[in-house]
Amino acid sequence: MLLPIGEQFRIVLVGIAAGIIIGMLYDLYRVVRGNNVPKVIKIIEDTLFWILCAIVVFLFLLYGNYAIMGTYIYALIFIGFIIYLKAFSKFVLKVLRKIISGFAKALRVTANNLSYSFRVIFRRNKSYKK
Repeated sequence: MLLPIGEQFRIVLVGIAAGIIIGMLYDLYRVVRGNNVPKVIKIIEDTLFWILCAIVVFLFLLYGNYAIMGTYIYALIFIGFIIYLKAFSKFVLKVLRKIISGFAKALRVTANNLSYSFRVIFRRNKSYKK
């Protein structure tokens, strides 16, 4: 069955977009996972990551070409993934690391402020009981 050129173009764009989204998820996963993780946890994380990627690809394909999986779709997803890794990955990794380190710093500061407040409150309560 021949598809109109507009439909074929949309399928190509959706396949490449799915590859780019998988690349972004991969970078996010690399930043969040870290290095010092036990092997069993890595296996579980990897399995969950690939299940998420399979769901993303299925949803893109369901939208793009009614979930028909041809060989060309695999190639388009791979091309989108490579485009993302070569063109955007370094920049996105830097931004993600800055965002996560800023978020972690904000959590540390908030935790320190809260713990200091509780320590001051409980010290005062102990001094009043005497």
